[in-house]
Amino acid sequence: MPRGWNDGARGRIYGVRNMVYGLLAVILPTLVIAHPHSAASQTMLSCAGRSDVVNFLDRNFAEKLTAVGLVNQNAVLEVYAAESGTWTLVVTDVHGISCILLSGDSWETMPALPGLAT
Repeated sequence: MPRGWNDGARGRIYGVRNMVYGLLAVILPTLVIAHPHSAASQTMLSCAGRSDVVNFLDRNFAEKLTAVGLVNQNAVLEVYAAESGTWTLVVTDVHGISCILLSGDSWETMPALPGLAT
């Protein structure tokens, strides 16, 4: 067979693959943005002083600090969760401003893995 015989089919496959990736790149962020959020993110502004955010989550949802991690030298990631299963993901910067990123329900606490320091 002559060289380049299958190039047309290969080009169509790569073209379809690129189109699918392009559609996913548009659809997935749209779904995340359009996804209905819990009352916590609908009721208050997305950012406020940390103490205001913590008090709001405690008072309205009985959510307590469950997990924390350093994002970089300028921010801390916090997860607040309640026994009812609601949860809120908050990022707090070095100036004490907290922003609610995500919230949801059905939070489950997982046991620590063996050999993993906690």
